[in-house]
Amino acid sequence: MVVLDATIVNIALPSAQRDLGLTNGNRQWVITAYTLAFGGLLLLGGRIADLVGRKRTFIVGLIGFAAASAIGGASIGPEMLFLARALQGVFAALLAPSALSLLTTTFTSGPERAKAFGIFSAIAGGGSGIGLLLGGVLTEYLSWRWCLYVNVPIAAIAVAGALTLLSDRAGTKGAHLDIPGVVLGCGGLVALVYGFSQAEADSWTSPLVLACLAGAIALLAAFTWWQTRSRQPLLPLHIISDRSRGGCVLIMGLTTIALFGAFLFMTFFLQNILGYSPLMTGVAFLPITGGIIIGSTQISARLLPHVTPRTLLVPGLLLGAGGMYSLTFLDVHSSYWAHIFPGNLLLGLGLGLTFMPAISTATTGVSPQDAGVTSATVNTAQQVGGSIGTALLNTIAATSTSTYIASHLGDLLRKSGGRITRAQRTALENVGTVHGFTLAISWAAVILLAGAVIALLMVNARSPNSQEAAAAAAAG
Repeated sequence: MVVLDATIVNIALPSAQRDLGLTNGNRQWVITAYTLAFGGLLLLGGRIADLVGRKRTFIVGLIGFAAASAIGGASIGPEMLFLARALQGVFAALLAPSALSLLTTTFTSGPERAKAFGIFSAIAGGGSGIGLLLGGVLTEYLSWRWCLYVNVPIAAIAVAGALTLLSDRAGTKGAHLDIPGVVLGCGGLVALVYGFSQAEADSWTSPLVLACLAGAIALLAAFTWWQTRSRQPLLPLHIISDRSRGGCVLIMGLTTIALFGAFLFMTFFLQNILGYSPLMTGVAFLPITGGIIIGSTQISARLLPHVTPRTLLVPGLLLGAGGMYSLTFLDVHSSYWAHIFPGNLLLGLGLGLTFMPAISTATTGVSPQDAGVTSATVNTAQQVGGSIGTALLNTIAATSTSTYIASHLGDLLRKSGGRITRAQRTALENVGTVHGFTLAISWAAVILLAGAVIALLMVNARSPNSQEAAAAAAAG
């Protein structure tokens, strides 16, 4: 539900803009209000789950998310929709880390843990693609409002399951929140996410963007310093200083940059260049979703108990980079089955091989009282990675497109005697747009290759079976 909501509203946004009278200037807040609250408050949400109990936090997050979704669906004006989206982000920041930490503490070892994390990774990785498809169906056949209302029945089912099936320890008695850590850490993350989101809308040299990014660096540096001195730190630094865990957190951020870039550019390519409807665009992403599901549940979940995480991460990231690189050969005449389907399928399989061992390794070996904040750290890497991917790759694409059109417009004018038709200009703009897309996608492939290098050099954890054997021997 949380991952789905990051993309499902994108499909509904044009209809919501017409219905509620959103302007081109403020419509971005439908997305930004959610990402700011979600990304900025994740560390706080994870620590709250550790302090008051994960099951309790999970249920509160579900109910709050459903209520905020219902308010958003019933919006009668822009302000009401923006507020509802911000509330969704607040409760998502409670919900996401408590869900992952419940999984971490429920399945602690063995094939069952691998199977559980395989399913979780398939849902988390495929949720974005499913959101595009479901958003197209709901918007086309019902209303954009149902892209928000759909969360209510999902949350109701999850609450019923949580009340009847989940068990969890009580919260940590006598513990206190690290208030200075909350202010510095959450403030730094909000500034970072907002800076990247504004860089996409404005430019990287905008005073506001530069101020936000500089403020984020300063706040996060102060946060890191404070965590070494706080008695009850918001994020104990030993969590991310572990070599394998830190490497997997970096990998999750990098893969999310690449995945969001793929979704962004392929959505524009399919709709604006090939003329696909929103519904058909969602269908076109199913190979990525299917590949992630197969890679997570049928390959990674079966192999991880017997092999080291690095054995899956490196081939997965290389396979994903190969699928991404194959999409750099697209042009305005590309067909779906010959040029897009193979790349999407390879990308999905590669990410499926990557997500499951990365999430499992990042959350392995932490104490129960730190499971929530560890899960929040993984979620934060994904959220910040999505913001960076959207802003950075979109800037690369836009700059490359402008340069291409400017450099080729003069040649076209000379060849046509100083006058060009509208059809010629449109054709040039389409070619330039695709050129920008493919250049940005090539950078996404390089980012996945960087993830493979990090996996090779940093992730040195042993296979879960050998870890259990070593622990049993030590205990004996």
